[in-house]
Amino acid sequence: VIDACHELGISIALDDFGTGYSSLSYFKHLRVDVLKIDQSFVRDMLDDPDDLAILEGVLGLAKAFHRQAIAEGVETVEHGEMLLKLGCELAQGYGIARPMPASDLPAWVARWRPDVRWSSTAPMAPDDLPVLYAGVEHRAWVLALSEYLAGRRDAPPTMDHRQCRFGDWLLREGQGGRGGQPRFRDVEQVHREVHALAAEMISLQAAGHGEEALSRVPELHVLRDLLLQRLDMLIGAVGAPVPGRAPVPHYAH
Repeated sequence: VIDACHELGISIALDDFGTGYSSLSYFKHLRVDVLKIDQSFVRDMLDDPDDLAILEGVLGLAKAFHRQAIAEGVETVEHGEMLLKLGCELAQGYGIARPMPASDLPAWVARWRPDVRWSSTAPMAPDDLPVLYAGVEHRAWVLALSEYLAGRRDAPPTMDHRQCRFGDWLLREGQGGRGGQPRFRDVEQVHREVHALAAEMISLQAAGHGEEALSRVPELHVLRDLLLQRLDMLIGAVGAPVPGRAPVPHYAH
């Protein structure tokens, strides 16, 4: 059936790749043109280094076998940015558009414009990918702390700024080529500020002021975002706009 479809000029996509029956064996034996990466890996990649690693691996697999890859579940601008940094330019999800009647599609296509951050984001060099993972590790740490303060986690993450995974990355990078850069020292400073604020929040929690500790989570998120911005500046990920570069909408049917 697939061969007959190809003869008619119809392309075939393997949906929800990475879950259930959509496995490597199907990818190997079926003549599919496109891999659609399951949204469960895309949705949490901003805060889960394991999902990010799976996503990077699937994109590498698609490239090795000369297949296109489409990321499902792009719900925010940040998801699109991350995919573009990984070299994935085909996507679908609420961050691009919600489902709509077919009759509305031409007008939507005519007026849709990518977010400016998508237009200015280029694929990262392989040597810079550890920086990307470091940022996700930091987001995961902030999420773990927030969940602890909200009572959804039994213990806080590592509080020593030198022993968390991001701190470990900073130590190793500081001994390498980036250690002497002023922007690298900016990242170190913000990281220390994050941990200082976190220590205050933990102290409030221990003293029985849990609500006050939770009220400071937005401050923590501001510092988190500042640190991620400094990381982008460190690797030069945000540059001049690249015309036409943005996640290309994929129209599911």
